[in-house]
Amino acid sequence: MLILSIFAVFSCARRGRPEGGPKDFEKPIMVKADPDFKSLQFEEDQIKIYFDEYIKLKNVNSQLIISPPLKNAPVITPLGSPSKKITIKLSDTLQENTTYTFNFAQSIIDNTEGNILDNFKYIFSTGDYIDSLKVKGEIKDAFDLEMIENPTIMLYPVNEAYTDSMIFNEKPTYVGSTLDSLNWEITNIKAGTYRLIALNDARKNYIYDPKEDRVGFYPDLITIPGDSIFNMTLFKQILPFKLVSRPKDVSKGHVIIGFEGDSKDVDIRVLSPVSEDFKSFYSKDRNTDTLNYYFNHFELDSMMLEVRKDQYIDTVKIGMKEDEIDSLRLELSSYGMLHLRDTLKLGSTVPMMKVDTSKFHFIDVDSMKVPLRLALSERKDRIDFHFDKETNQSYKLFIEPGAIEDILGVQNDTIKASLKTGKVSDYCSIFLTISNVKSYPAIIELINDKGEIVAKKFAVEPREYEFINLKPSRFMIRIIYDDNGNQKWDTGNFLQNIQPEGVYYVKTIIDAKANWEVEESIMLTP
Repeated sequence: MLILSIFAVFSCARRGRPEGGPKDFEKPIMVKADPDFKSLQFEEDQIKIYFDEYIKLKNVNSQLIISPPLKNAPVITPLGSPSKKITIKLSDTLQENTTYTFNFAQSIIDNTEGNILDNFKYIFSTGDYIDSLKVKGEIKDAFDLEMIENPTIMLYPVNEAYTDSMIFNEKPTYVGSTLDSLNWEITNIKAGTYRLIALNDARKNYIYDPKEDRVGFYPDLITIPGDSIFNMTLFKQILPFKLVSRPKDVSKGHVIIGFEGDSKDVDIRVLSPVSEDFKSFYSKDRNTDTLNYYFNHFELDSMMLEVRKDQYIDTVKIGMKEDEIDSLRLELSSYGMLHLRDTLKLGSTVPMMKVDTSKFHFIDVDSMKVPLRLALSERKDRIDFHFDKETNQSYKLFIEPGAIEDILGVQNDTIKASLKTGKVSDYCSIFLTISNVKSYPAIIELINDKGEIVAKKFAVEPREYEFINLKPSRFMIRIIYDDNGNQKWDTGNFLQNIQPEGVYYVKTIIDAKANWEVEESIMLTP
């Protein structure tokens, strides 16, 4: 009675807030329940929960998690209008000696300001006690430093009905809440063996959607009671490859095809009869999940393509339209200052099918020829210029007409550029020694204050690593534990029980100014 009185006084004080006063950030408060919260020997078929202010239920049918699950969903009212009371009508026969938890997640909000009563739970038991076991831990993103807000932590009981695929189509038995940006907790659990899962749960439906959601999982089954602290990381899983849209015309001889998943080693073949001089080329777009398919003949009204990857096979039809032809447009990455760590690049709007290196001329300020190595990208949409850069030097680039030819036989016009490198005093260098690295090989990345990766080293042993000719910045260090040695970060896979490769952010920020040489020794902490 004393507690109820305190709630009542507090409620009255809040209702008396004058209009135009400060915004109400207070969450609704439960003032009583019938039957009482955490009732024992529960035998009722109706529950009423009262609050200190008017509340609304938002998406309660998808948000509410009842554990253990009920065969028939209860009737929750009111759904459309504000009320100080929630009524739950049960239609199932409850299990004996069982603790039930009704977790309303994010569905209860106050009527005036929309403040959410996070993870409100109504708990009762049909037996003599309330299950009090719990688990907790930390959750973080597997790769990014910033964490997703309010991830969902879930437990599935491992019994004769359990399969790993349940997370794709069934809600969990228990749902936990995050206590802050890192820590989570699940309470009132019954003893047993469970699968522990985490989701960022974009749709807040407690179902794993690989297209939208990041997933995390503890690699082993957990037994309760037993260990009670479990840490997980959230990662975006790569989907199996498949086409998701039909070809779309961009221009004559150029169509795009939407896909999802990993497009590496995709093969596209022409099924329609074509002439001997037919040429085609395809590549993944740099910025979107689309395949660019280019071809040089338009005699047919349509053309059939076969798209393959591993065991996946699909056929698509290209309809020929009277579109304009893409013009060959070339652009250099720089026409002035070329920083010592930067690579000069020539980008193209269409694939460059022929490159005549004899028509590329590169000289220094003394008109001396500078050895130049050209590297055409796998997509054939970029040429990288590699040469030994000298500090405080001027260069001239001249590309003759006809040096480049695209898939339609269109050739370039003359391209000219003047370039200049900076002085040694414009840059900084970092000499970095990192100890207590968990395992090798590892990738050491320097990230500037704009969040860009400006330099990286593939480390196979503990030693000093040099990063020279850096543009001044405040640098963060990221360590990637490259378990398979492929020199890139690899994500995880839930069904294959593969965890993402580990990532470590060093707390030390290195402030390196122009003309500085910084020596830094860092010891990683667990």
